[in-house]
Amino acid sequence: MSKAVLITGCSSGIGLIAAQDLHNRGYRVLAACRKPQDVENMHQLGLEGIELDLDDSASVERAAAQVITLTGGKLYALFNNGGFGMYGTLSSISRRQMEQQFATNLFGTHQLTQLLLPAMLPHGEGRIIQTSSVMGLVSGVGRGAYAASKFALEAWSDALRMELHSSGIQVSLIEPGPISTHFTQNTNQAQSDQPVHNSRIVKRLRLPPQAILPKLHHALESPRAKLRYPVTLLAHTLSVLRRILPSRCMDWLLRNIS
Repeated sequence: MSKAVLITGCSSGIGLIAAQDLHNRGYRVLAACRKPQDVENMHQLGLEGIELDLDDSASVERAAAQVITLTGGKLYALFNNGGFGMYGTLSSISRRQMEQQFATNLFGTHQLTQLLLPAMLPHGEGRIIQTSSVMGLVSGVGRGAYAASKFALEAWSDALRMELHSSGIQVSLIEPGPISTHFTQNTNQAQSDQPVHNSRIVKRLRLPPQAILPKLHHALESPRAKLRYPVTLLAHTLSVLRRILPSRCMDWLLRNIS
């Protein structure tokens, strides 16, 4: 029987590429999307579409119950990929906007994971993988809200990994740098008259979403998955520099590449 994998955020980008790739690789892919039309698109692609809005706790409950029913209570992997970016200076972002950023990028992920663990724990194996970001390692001008949610996701994942240490379930983080998807175009801009855009340097370092696939395969299939998987040269470089450069030097660097 094919191993069942739930992937969130499958409408486009990393989620869609991952869902199609894992389906071709022989996994049973449950592909979660927020919009009903995107769910229907998943069915047309031969995947099992699940309607899921991470910002809506009732939607998360319904989706989790559907996954447990479809899999007969046996889920091998959960790829928490869904999320969005709220861009703008912190002074321009309201409390409600910050709550929405965390609701989707962290709170919904937490709720979904807790609801699905009963379909994973009894089997003594499994993988939980999160799409974090290079912004979960360093922050930047105009990206403070998004970075804060990803910093929190990193800490949450570290705690979850330790709590599940003896369960057979391995927890990993994929940390992409700039990826050529619709993510940037779909970000919520707190100030429409002063939108936050990637610099020329960042744009030149972009990779296609397929760049995450080798890391995802390793996280799913290696007997000893890595804790973190940086993707793109920028992510690898900043991961190293944040550990060796003084904070003020990092501030200067990030101000000039944001």
